Amino acid sequence: MTIAPLIRTVTVKAAPERAFALFTNNAERWWPASHHIGKQPFTAIVMEPKAGGRWFERDAQGLECPWGEVTVWDPPRRVLLAWRLNRQFEYDPGFLTEVELTFAAEGAGTRVTLEHRNLERFGADAVEFAASLNGGWTAILEGFATRAINQPQKETAS
Repeated sequence: MTIAPLIRTVTVKAAPERAFALFTNNAERWWPASHHIGKQPFTAIVMEPKAGGRWFERDAQGLECPWGEVTVWDPPRRVLLAWRLNRQFEYDPGFLTEVELTFAAEGAGTRVTLEHRNLERFGADAVEFAASLNGGWTAILEGFATRAINQPQKETAS
């Protein structure tokens, strides 16, 4: 069974360089607080800025919960992430789907496209699970778009 990738797009009022930086740095500023896998809420969401970098959340005690890895780091155009969270949203190093984000100039802003693929790997009820991911990614991108619009121009990546 093959499931079509989830594709979500949002346009933000920011140049591609800024949109890429806002998405990949300090995502805890706009990522929904309810979307964490650790026992405690996250204080940081980290994408290490390189191919082979880690992708994880960190809580206030410094405990890290991995989500996956960065497989392609191509600022400001593209980042490809290895998503290693299974159906229970638990990290599984043997499980893999992919989340690709592209950032393309569009008018005075940037079109951000998210594609989550290989969804059939979620198993027997992958179609239903993909539908729930669809709603989650929609909320995440909407939160990002709101943050990108309201983010002060002078902020830099950290």
